[in-house]
Amino acid sequence: MKKIKISPSILSADFSELGKEIKRLEKAGADMIHVDVMDGHFVPNLTIGPPVIKALRKHCSLKFDVHLMISPVHEYIEAYADAGADIITIHPEATNNLSESIYKIKELKKKVGISLNPETKTDVIKKYLKDIDLVLIMSVHPGFGGQKFMPEVLDKVRELKTIHKDQNLTFDIEIDGGINFENSQSAIDAGANILVSGTTIFKSNNGDIKKNIELLKSS
Repeated sequence: MKKIKISPSILSADFSELGKEIKRLEKAGADMIHVDVMDGHFVPNLTIGPPVIKALRKHCSLKFDVHLMISPVHEYIEAYADAGADIITIHPEATNNLSESIYKIKELKKKVGISLNPETKTDVIKKYLKDIDLVLIMSVHPGFGGQKFMPEVLDKVRELKTIHKDQNLTFDIEIDGGINFENSQSAIDAGANILVSGTTIFKSNNGDIKKNIELLKSS
C-alpha cells in the first residue's frame, strides 16, 4: 500500500502571507503543496496565476501539486509548467483533446493528473490510466473551499483502486473536497493515498497545522 500523503490546499491560507504559509506547511510535515487555479469560467471563482506560483516556488522545496480548473486548459499548460508546477492536473471537460493535453504535460517533463468532478464517470479516463500519474477525485463541486464532503464519490475511489491493483498500475489516487478528521479514514480505506485539505489544516485546533497534518495521516 502506498504511504498516505497530505497535500494542503493553500486556498485556505492567508493570501497576504503565502510565502510564509507554505514555509510553515513544509516545516509542519506536508508532503506537497496543493495549488487550486480557478478562472471564473470553468468554475465560478478566481484564484492565482503563473506569476504567483513562480514567486512562491523559491519559498518551498516541496512538490507543487497544481490543479487547473480553467478552460480551455491546453494553451495554459506550458505557462504553469514554466512557473514551477511539478504535477499538473486537468479536467477532461476543459480540453478539446485529452490525449494531446496529457502528451503536452509529459513532454514538459511534468507529472500528469486528471480530475473527475463528482458527476464525471470513471469511464472518461479508463483508457488513459496507464499513461498518467494521478487521478484527483473531487468530493465537492469545484470552485469554493469549505464545502461538505460527498461520500458517494468514494465508489469511484474504490473502483479506481481495484483497477490499480488488477492492472498493476502506478497512478496515485488523490481526493479533494471537505476532507476532515471524521471522513479522512473512509477516503483512505476506499483507496485514496493523497488527501487534499484546506480548511481542516489551517483552521482546526486553533490553526496548529502540524497537529492537523499528523491527525489526517493517522485518522
